[in-house]
Amino acid sequence: TPHNEAAQGAFAKTVLMPGDPLRAKFIAEHFLDSAKLVNNVRGVQGYTGTYRDTPVSVMASGMGMPSMGIYSYELFHTYDVDNIIRVGSVGSISPRLKLRDDSNYPRQYGLDGTFSPIADFTLLESAVSAARRLGVETAVGNLLSSDVFYRRTEDTLAWGRLGVLAVEMESAALYCNAAEAGKRALAVCTVSDNLLTGEALSTTERQTSFTQMITLALEVAVDMAARRA
Repeated sequence: TPHNEAAQGAFAKTVLMPGDPLRAKFIAEHFLDSAKLVNNVRGVQGYTGTYRDTPVSVMASGMGMPSMGIYSYELFHTYDVDNIIRVGSVGSISPRLKLRDDSNYPRQYGLDGTFSPIADFTLLESAVSAARRLGVETAVGNLLSSDVFYRRTEDTLAWGRLGVLAVEMESAALYCNAAEAGKRALAVCTVSDNLLTGEALSTTERQTSFTQMITLALEVAVDMAARRA
């Protein structure tokens, strides 16, 4: 494709997708065995290796829904990837969440109504089970996916009154593409900013410290491979 130089078969059936290419590189170097760079078009790095003897890939999605829309679409349709797990950062808009702990995208389908993108239940169930085994405290709930980072008008915090946990910029596009392709998708995110208190992690901490989230996503990849066997 214009955005991916990997050969057919270069990606595993499950791909972890952080937004940041440097985080993709970090995951490949610190969590995968025998990781090989399979794509570097525009510096959006993709790697394939193994985790607990299970083939797993990791590739950056870039920032925002248009970028996620391109890369996840090509992985699902061109490279026959079955599962994409977004491993990213979110800004908390709920008092339940501490540090570390609306888009036009669906209109392209021409539906007579509003499509509500949601996570795949099988991936979600697997992630919750893995979190319990690992002793990782998690919160399961809705995210607000926004096209705008520097928002001038809308009060993002108002979504918290509807039980929305956090805001980010990619998951809705990923869920839409997965639904259209008949594939599976899940967002597993770590709080990097708290919009209620103003607390935030540094750029370096965002790149290298989300280890629990990464391990959790990798355990889901192992579970999905076992289900296919």
